Amino acid sequence: MSEELKNGQEAVEAVSQDEMEQIVSLKKGDTVKGTIVKIEDNQAYVSIGYKYDGVIPIRELSSVQLGNASEAVEVGQEVETKVVSIDDEKERLVLSKRAIDGENAWDELQQRFDSKEIFEVVVADVVKGGIVVDVGVRGFIPASMVERHFVEDFSDYKGRTLRVRVKEIDRENNKVILSAKDVLDGEFESNKLKIMGELKEGQVLEGTVQRLTQFGAFVDVGGVDGLVHVSEIAWSHVEKPADVLSEGDKVTVKVLKVDPEKGKISLSIKAAAPGPWETATEQFKIGDIVSGEVRRLVAFGAFVEIAPGVEGLVHISQISHKHIGTPHEVLKEGQTVQVKVLDVNPSEKRVSLSIKETEEAPAAAAPRTDRPSRGSSVKKEDLGNNPNVSLSNEGLSFTLAERFGDKLSKWK
Repeated sequence: MSEELKNGQEAVEAVSQDEMEQIVSLKKGDTVKGTIVKIEDNQAYVSIGYKYDGVIPIRELSSVQLGNASEAVEVGQEVETKVVSIDDEKERLVLSKRAIDGENAWDELQQRFDSKEIFEVVVADVVKGGIVVDVGVRGFIPASMVERHFVEDFSDYKGRTLRVRVKEIDRENNKVILSAKDVLDGEFESNKLKIMGELKEGQVLEGTVQRLTQFGAFVDVGGVDGLVHVSEIAWSHVEKPADVLSEGDKVTVKVLKVDPEKGKISLSIKAAAPGPWETATEQFKIGDIVSGEVRRLVAFGAFVEIAPGVEGLVHISQISHKHIGTPHEVLKEGQTVQVKVLDVNPSEKRVSLSIKETEEAPAAAAPRTDRPSRGSSVKKEDLGNNPNVSLSNEGLSFTLAERFGDKLSKWK
């Protein structure tokens, strides 16, 4: 036998021996590495160097439910799998990628939980109460842990990439809870502190109304929310923020106070706009007659609002032409009245008003005709039989001597 033939025969025998050893050593439960060579009929075919390719059914590709095998792997991808079953007669070798992924995942997830690591996941499915992701094992993100705000419908989240932290891990019960909200909250707080460090009291900014409450409006000023108290929304009285603002409104605000320790920012919309007293001298002149609303009644008069944020005093003496004991006798809060401007003092934020000067004074009372006028003569016979008539010198033109003179003469 020639040397070349002998060498070739030895090589063939060596290959055959290697194949035999591989066939013998490959058994159920073994871990093998291979390359995806084909995806067909919702299963992936893997070349592991065996005499025939192994197959990974779709259920063994991922810990979560898949619609198609291509969602988990692609041709040319190297994978590590576990042998599920071998049938050489039918040349059927079943492998599981899910089993290896699961074994490797728990230790990695525990490390991520301990270190509070932030990592990315892809939403695999949307289920009742939240969303499902594949992290080697089935990971669940409850609806309340997806965003910082309430989300009603998650149907468009499938396929999205989210940044999460491990919130809870329970290997014994095969339970992994993840949170994207924790990541967003942490980034928000970090950004909030940065922005608050840059804000200055008195600074005027543009913002967007985010939320409305009974006590005010929360306005976003560059990634952080500040509160505009209801009293700081407008110069005029505002009962409810929703009466004058809507979510999404663009507003100009002034920074009133920044408290980094408490994480609070106080803002004002009205302070960012010209105050009503700044234009009062231009808007109101002495002698003007304007309409106003009675805001408050006090013992000494009534405060009437003649413009948003501008109240003037109608002194009790200027309310009515007739004498009144209290303003409540003729006025009530909320009533609309006509007033005349008597004086304007913007520096002291004072306006003097009058209601009675907008009304015509009543006519003078007619003189009485049932009593004699001073200096008029009265006949004696008209008074002789009337005991109720006064005999004062101011009301009558005769004296006691004239009435009783004949009787007095007897005593002389």
